Amino acid sequence: MTTSSKVVSKYIEVEDDETLALGFYDDDDDFNTFTDGDLDCSCEDGGGFSDPLSGEVKPRILLMGLRRSGKSSIQKVVFHKMSPNETLFLESTNKICREDVSNSSFVSFQIWDFPGQIDFFDPTFDYEMIFRGTGALIFVIDSQDDYVEALSRLHLTVTRAYKVNPDINFEVFIHKVDGLSDDAKIEKQRDIHKRANDDLADAGLERIHLSFYLTSIYDHSIFEAFSKVVQKLIPQLPTLENLLNIFISNSGIEKAFLFDVVSKIYVATDSSPVDMQTYELCCDMIDVVIDISCIYGLTEEEAGQPYDKESMAIIHLNNTTVMYLKEVTKFLAMVCFLREENFERKGLIDYNFHCFKNAIQEVFDVRVKVQKNRKLLSQRRRSKQALTTNGVLSNPH
Repeated sequence: MTTSSKVVSKYIEVEDDETLALGFYDDDDDFNTFTDGDLDCSCEDGGGFSDPLSGEVKPRILLMGLRRSGKSSIQKVVFHKMSPNETLFLESTNKICREDVSNSSFVSFQIWDFPGQIDFFDPTFDYEMIFRGTGALIFVIDSQDDYVEALSRLHLTVTRAYKVNPDINFEVFIHKVDGLSDDAKIEKQRDIHKRANDDLADAGLERIHLSFYLTSIYDHSIFEAFSKVVQKLIPQLPTLENLLNIFISNSGIEKAFLFDVVSKIYVATDSSPVDMQTYELCCDMIDVVIDISCIYGLTEEEAGQPYDKESMAIIHLNNTTVMYLKEVTKFLAMVCFLREENFERKGLIDYNFHCFKNAIQEVFDVRVKVQKNRKLLSQRRRSKQALTTNGVLSNPH
């Protein structure tokens, strides 16, 4: 029990996460920046904007790029579990679509899908208002098409957005690489990386950092890329990574992921490098667990809830490796890789996991506390604005 006690003592450190979470928000955040009437951007699957009184400020992820670059397909495959082949029948997006993604407390943001033909720098659009609350800007480039125009649009978009909000994370998806050889993929990435950064250097904007990813909806590369984008928007990420490092070091585990079950985005992992094949195995394991639970594990009363606190799975691979999945929260699961001889100490692993789960719950509690504080702050601002507007103080009844 000595090694397990280390986890218990360490997870108390999540108390410091309140300061970290508060630092994620700006005291000058405008909760009334957008309303449904500001832009004609309704979408069939789109959700509403952040509720000003919810106490939570959801960062926005903007999907931009030229027409037919694959922006809508990415959104449908990652967040709607659409088959990649079905995306061939999607109509071209002709208006701004926004959608709330709130699958878990850690995966909570808005996605704005911008049509390629819309010039959002037109005077009718207030692009400063758009970029002000943006956490990440994903620019999608079709690797199988001539990308000269795409690079020009990328440069224009990035420079304008940076002037409004220097804290935006700029992500470039070099998309549709499934039809390219490995050598061609590397060459495309090298060429696009060089041209994009040369354009920024010529404009004297070397301080702008662009992250590049090779992606395709026909493999897990798009999920891994989106995972890395989302992780940058999670203020609790250092805490989660620290907890995972403590857990695996005291449990004889080689690799551990914290997955959002719905989207298969991993919100955190330990400090060891991520192997693409390992990530793909994790995604396949989650699919197996959900599919089998849907078929055999549901009663009529539990319809629509295939994943619960009892969810657990063990898979023995043919290379003496064991995959171990455990439910963490309603929307999060841990997937671990370890050797068979280490799995013999399953009691110790389960005890350490229990401590880890309690630590995650504390992180949730801190986030809820922050959201309540934001709600109170928002209500006070609204009251102050109402008093200023009316010029009189009315007595509450």
